[in-house]
Amino acid sequence: MLRHLLKLIWKRKSRNLMLSLEILLAFLVVFAIAAFGLRHYQLYQLPTGHEWRNQWSVSMRAAKELPNDAAIFDNLRRSLLDLPEVESAAFSWFGTYEMSRWTEEYTLPDGSGQVTIDGLGVSDDYFRTMDMKLAAGRWFSKADDGADATPVIINQLVADKLFPGKNPIGQLYITKQEGKEAPKRYRVTGVVAQFRPQGELQEPVYLMLPRWIPGVGKDTANNLMLKLRPGTPRTFETRLNARLKQVRGDWNYIVTPLPDGRRSMLGTQMIPLTILSVIAAFLLVMVAFGLFGVLWQNTTQRIPEIGLRRALGASAGDVYRQIIAEQMLLSSGAMAVALLLLVQLPLTGVFGENLGWTVFFMASALSAGVIYLLSLLCSLYPGWRAARLSPTQALHYE
Repeated sequence: MLRHLLKLIWKRKSRNLMLSLEILLAFLVVFAIAAFGLRHYQLYQLPTGHEWRNQWSVSMRAAKELPNDAAIFDNLRRSLLDLPEVESAAFSWFGTYEMSRWTEEYTLPDGSGQVTIDGLGVSDDYFRTMDMKLAAGRWFSKADDGADATPVIINQLVADKLFPGKNPIGQLYITKQEGKEAPKRYRVTGVVAQFRPQGELQEPVYLMLPRWIPGVGKDTANNLMLKLRPGTPRTFETRLNARLKQVRGDWNYIVTPLPDGRRSMLGTQMIPLTILSVIAAFLLVMVAFGLFGVLWQNTTQRIPEIGLRRALGASAGDVYRQIIAEQMLLSSGAMAVALLLLVQLPLTGVFGENLGWTVFFMASALSAGVIYLLSLLCSLYPGWRAARLSPTQALHYE
């Protein structure tokens, strides 16, 4: 039976070519959306390395650049800790669930192992405020005052890249040497498994958290992170703003509870997937209409053939199954060609972790299921229409 169906498809190869190309294009589009969506789901399952349920972020803005004044930051921290709702307060260069990034190139002291790392300077209390957990080593603290290099917490990706097969704790790395300027030195005090400040859909990147000390250096903190007592109402924002204004009335403050920031960030990161899904849905509808029309036309053109088969003893069910099986075989051939093209992507690693083998196989299976379902639905009515023809009507068809 299979051999017979393949012969029928091959004899009508010129008619089936455009239909196969249409199915191939539809498969490629569905595969792209499925892979994109599955990668998003895969990222969503990874830990972010920090908490968000009881944390609030305060973005601080001044008419000019914020001064790195130790007295001001200490006054802010002490004033906020006096509030009974505030359990912990810390400072950072920028906030969590923001699109801000700061990157620089680093190497080992001998110039090897060059890597671009995202950095986020934080104060000593940041880790307790964000409920972070260590994988190795310790958090930096006042015990690191006067250290010969800036204490830093790195994620596991940096540890594996710069110090493969070694204990990263206590290791030293520097900024990439450029000109005569002396490189900045960093000493690893601890390692976290993961830290993704932009939330669940952020791609894992090489990341470090260097120690930021109020009043030391040119870099200043533009963000204040707070850990509040569970159950603190949103109305606390009014009191918080009033307390901040008491300390620095000439600054502007944007208060964002992290649950709200997380929701907003997820919505922003889902926009590309939503747009692509809508486009893919319209394309699939157009493909379905085209497929249905072609199948209807093919069935009409084959009425004498169908009548002859019915006259030779084939039942209505046999004809129905033949029409559906032919379409399924045609779809399988088009998808096989598409997969031969797509398999090059994970083999070459052109998209890295975004299209690993797990995502590839799951996206292929999901896309094949969609195309088979579409082919089945589009072939049901033409097949039913062909099966209803009596041999006498079919053989007298002009």
